[in-house]
Amino acid sequence: MILTPTRELAIQVKEDIFNIGRFKRLKVAAVYGKAPISNQEKELKQKTHIVVGTPGRIIDHIERGTLDISNIKYLVIDEADEMLNMGFIEQIEAVINSLQGDRVTMLLSATMPLDIEDLCEKYMNSPKFVEIEDENKAVDRIDQERYDVEELDKIKLLKDITIVENPDTCMIFCNTKLVVDEVFSELCRLDYSCEKIHGGMEQRDRLKVMNDFKLGHFRYLIATDVAARGIDVDSITLVINYDIPQDRESYVHRIGRTGRVNKLGKAITFITQKETKFLKDIEEYIEKEIPLKVRPDQETVRDSKEEFEEKINTRPEIKETKGAELDKEILKLHINAGKKTKMRASDIVGTLCSIEGITKDDIGIINIMDISTFVEILNDKGELVFDELQNKAIKGRLRKVSKAIY
Repeated sequence: MILTPTRELAIQVKEDIFNIGRFKRLKVAAVYGKAPISNQEKELKQKTHIVVGTPGRIIDHIERGTLDISNIKYLVIDEADEMLNMGFIEQIEAVINSLQGDRVTMLLSATMPLDIEDLCEKYMNSPKFVEIEDENKAVDRIDQERYDVEELDKIKLLKDITIVENPDTCMIFCNTKLVVDEVFSELCRLDYSCEKIHGGMEQRDRLKVMNDFKLGHFRYLIATDVAARGIDVDSITLVINYDIPQDRESYVHRIGRTGRVNKLGKAITFITQKETKFLKDIEEYIEKEIPLKVRPDQETVRDSKEEFEEKINTRPEIKETKGAELDKEILKLHINAGKKTKMRASDIVGTLCSIEGITKDDIGIINIMDISTFVEILNDKGELVFDELQNKAIKGRLRKVSKAIY
């Protein structure tokens, strides 16, 4: 079981584990609020190896009896510091106390405040601290700068900075959804290739925006801290703190969207006179001074504008999804039969293994729904299996078999 603070992160973790475990037939379910619980119940009724979810929805399923927790061997609390900041401590404790038997418990966090250490001491036996990479090493890969600015002049500075920096991809962080909306409206007026994301949006809209940003459909994402933690987007070249975060951990998480996986990155922070106290706290935390820069003069902005406008008017290159390379060798098939016709995984495996050249190692994840079954064929053998099943009986009769749409 993996607990995450947000729905976006739960979905991302599910996708990553799904891609890692496809050839081992790992079945992963993601459960989170503001999504139909009945659909999640159906998914959990199937054989499931890993459940990823937000604490509230996990507790809902435990209380309904739709999530069997009797055999949980591993509990992972992801983004543990954010869990505490969002007030999930009681729910986390409720989940921990509901689990029985021996298990491994892990807390993952980019920062390790005292509250996390207290949680470890309370619920873990002789916990070991494992540091994958000192957080300041990641910070050192990021070129950090700051600009002093009046509140009313922020939009003008943002426009000048983006023209001069001319990033391929950029995240602009604001402290409230109201400011996100204002900045987004202004950049749209200036014809920037941009979108926005904050907690006041519908879940389906937030997911679409994050997915489109990962694929590169637009260059600028204006966001609150809902997008600062754990969201993995390749090659963000610039992070701009339009509003300086009011806690130092958030600063580390925000700028950590750039400079990922040993790549260099850049982070720029706007600071008003009344926000200098937050700056001092952040500099003390990262153990380095963020250099103050002089805003670009209008001649520099004018000289940069042509190249900026050329990029803005050029359609961004669409990126492949993480699983795209795997998908090239995997074909997902839909069989028009399911639980209501008493279809079992063994019926599917038996039929497929009777096809010449197909072994169990060529069969991936099998999902049996009420009236449908989905099966992944691995190792670039999907077309062979698809052709054979047009004239081959499954469980005693021919079934309609088609290529599934992901």
